[in-house]
Amino acid sequence: MNIIQSQNHYLTGKDVEVPKLPIMELSFELATNLKPYDIRSFLGNEIPGFFAYDTQFYVAGKGTDYTDIPFESSAPMEVLLKEREIAEEMLLVDEDEDEPTPSPEKTIDETIVHIYQSHSWESYLPLLRGVSEPDDATSNNPEANVIAVGKMLKNELADKGIKANHDTRNVPKDLAARGWNYNHSYQYSRETVEAAMTFNSDVEYLIDIHRDALRKEKTTEVIDGKSYARLLFVVGTAHKNYEKNLEFAESIHHAIEKKYPGLSRGVIPKGKSTGNGLYNQDLSNRAILLEVGGVDNNLEEARNAIKAFADIYSEIVWEEREAGEF
Repeated sequence: MNIIQSQNHYLTGKDVEVPKLPIMELSFELATNLKPYDIRSFLGNEIPGFFAYDTQFYVAGKGTDYTDIPFESSAPMEVLLKEREIAEEMLLVDEDEDEPTPSPEKTIDETIVHIYQSHSWESYLPLLRGVSEPDDATSNNPEANVIAVGKMLKNELADKGIKANHDTRNVPKDLAARGWNYNHSYQYSRETVEAAMTFNSDVEYLIDIHRDALRKEKTTEVIDGKSYARLLFVVGTAHKNYEKNLEFAESIHHAIEKKYPGLSRGVIPKGKSTGNGLYNQDLSNRAILLEVGGVDNNLEEARNAIKAFADIYSEIVWEEREAGEF
């Protein structure tokens, strides 16, 4: 539009304001690959690996900075498929299994939430006997990896009158059967999510549950004497409607911070240069990737976090339902 108007003002229409291009700034950036307003660009070409952190926070939670950014590192299939000894005493027993669960005051008849785990193998070090390295915090036992966290969330939402489908498939096993590797995990989960949405057209909300690789001091918060695994929201920006998912994640973050201050680490947008970039979030305007804690958290801390998340998330879902948004 700027170029067209510079040649013929009538082609852009009467009274159309076209912002002037910052020619000097653009020329400087093209010539030097430096951005005067972003100090990271002055360092990126000089420090090896620096661009692994070349991203931004849309909303930063308590104590969150650029050293907290999650990044994806691939692992060989033999690691993902390895069976590890489980610390049985660290697994959770349903705390209310002997008590009748009260019926929710109101329910949504349709199943509107789909919960899945693109990296189902992600586990927590306290659950694995004899394992101490973050890269080895993997398990295919659904009671000791993020599938267990997804199960918690499904149950918590059910208590709030919101029905969710939970995909519990063993992703590494299915990848290996196809001759695929870690790098195909989102391609595979996309197929499963599309199939779930085709089978059930009522699905409006997508939640992909992960576990971060950061250590305990960054991923744990004590609120009113109770220890929580901190939450982080990742939003893919490699599609045209990502801003709607960004706004949705931001609304959850702020609501969580109001009631559970310090629980959310924030909202991070990630493009192709720093991750998958899509995360299946082009399939819904209410899709999030939820990081629940880090490698050092235990299931009790994860459960506390999921209870808090479900508390806030269900309120938002019910508000949208009653407003007729779906």
